[in-house]
Amino acid sequence: MSATLPSSARPLPAVLRRTVLLTAAMLASAWLPATVRAQTGASGASSADRAAVMAVVKKLFDGMRAGDSSMVRSVFAPNVRMITVAPRQGVMQASVTNGADSFAKAVGTPHAEVWDERIANEKVEIDGALASVWVDYAFFRGTTFSHCGVDHFLLTKDSAGAWTILELADTRRTSGCEQWTKK
Repeated sequence: MSATLPSSARPLPAVLRRTVLLTAAMLASAWLPATVRAQTGASGASSADRAAVMAVVKKLFDGMRAGDSSMVRSVFAPNVRMITVAPRQGVMQASVTNGADSFAKAVGTPHAEVWDERIANEKVEIDGALASVWVDYAFFRGTTFSHCGVDHFLLTKDSAGAWTILELADTRRTSGCEQWTKK
């Protein structure tokens, strides 16, 4: 006795089966490496590459603490884009600045308190000459807490192997900062 399968249970024709399998394989190959990279933090970059990228980020914050505008300016590309997302009149708004001159000038202008930006939870991804760094941060004027948020750096490496910040974006808030303000 021969049973006829309903159309939903019949095997797919070979051509269609191959198409489905190829599509699934392509999707898996595009999705899986990114997922594994996100889970493991492994982007194929060496620990030396990661350390070199983070050295640039840390140099920025060391320059801020020292009030050294030339140290701060040295980590940025001349055409750096700086983006801040912060509440203004109760609404989160983005402001975009091209260049770091005004920021470097503010850092180098004498101020009574040390500008201390502290970071945690570094996430570094590198692909060739492009790097991305995502960190939680808190900003203190001296020992007084000001605000916290996230910094995102986009860096590029030049032909001599030096990393430079091409873009810096940050969020700013005063709530949800307990990890920084607990005593």
